[in-house]
Amino acid sequence: MTVRKTERLLNLLIMLLVQRHFVSKDRIRAILYPESSTDAFEKMFERDKEELRSLGVPIEVGQIDPYFDDEPGYRIRPDEFALPEINLEADEAAVIGLATKVWEHARLAEATTEAVRKLKALGVAVDVSALDIVEPRLTADEPSFDVFWEATQERVPVEFDYVRSGEHAVSTRHLQPWGVVRYSGRWYVVGYDTDRQDERVFRLSRVQGEARKAGEPGSYDVPPGTDVRSVAKRLAPAPSTERAVVLVRTDAGHALRRNADEVETGVAGPDERTGWDRLVLTQGGMGMVDELLGFGADVYVVEPPNVRQAVIDRLSAAVGSGS
Repeated sequence: MTVRKTERLLNLLIMLLVQRHFVSKDRIRAILYPESSTDAFEKMFERDKEELRSLGVPIEVGQIDPYFDDEPGYRIRPDEFALPEINLEADEAAVIGLATKVWEHARLAEATTEAVRKLKALGVAVDVSALDIVEPRLTADEPSFDVFWEATQERVPVEFDYVRSGEHAVSTRHLQPWGVVRYSGRWYVVGYDTDRQDERVFRLSRVQGEARKAGEPGSYDVPPGTDVRSVAKRLAPAPSTERAVVLVRTDAGHALRRNADEVETGVAGPDERTGWDRLVLTQGGMGMVDELLGFGADVYVVEPPNVRQAVIDRLSAAVGSGS
């Protein structure tokens, strides 16, 4: 599925989900398919509806005006779309957590914002609370994430400048990306290095500047049976684990709570604005710094000293750069 089609499906999902009443086909076309001819719109709209339905999205068809037999309208009822409570094993939850990380990256966030903006501009009453159903809270905030993610979907080679661990020299690399994965608290791109003529893995945080697409869509194929996560585990540096103790505000840090080894509620915290809980975590080395920073003032690092200092240094640098 192309990135453009993915955005269009997401926009259609959002548009039908946030409205309180049925929306007409003409309005859907004006907002989401403005440049399409009548025939092209009809074909794309029918395909998009069926694709969403095949994914389990309950698109409801009904009359816009109950007193007149006019054209039908479309909507998605949040109460029917919302999932029931699901109990997952630890390994299953880890897989779902990994998958949700891609949903809130910049490209899809832009699509969500644009869809809602267009609806409001037309005076449509929207219920943005319905978006909670499709809004995972994990982020993919590496600057180069979008380029690599799009390239894996489109099968486009990528060129980028890279600094290897322990070195200062920058080299230009050429890659046919197979996939983007989260491993040991960091994002990696896995693929075929056309310069080295072999499979390679690159940490996105070591990419210098902007990655660049350097080829035509569909110009290569991923080897059959490739498991990009297994390749990342095999080629990336082995993760180190360490124990961390953090204080988390009551009713915050749910992702941390799910993976905590211990949770002690009602402890003393750094301020009295809310209650605090004490969590004991075992995670992959300094990779946890990025995750903890994502919770902002809702998390206070107690130990270990190196993680606590890394968080302080990062926050201090952010404050300094913004002054």
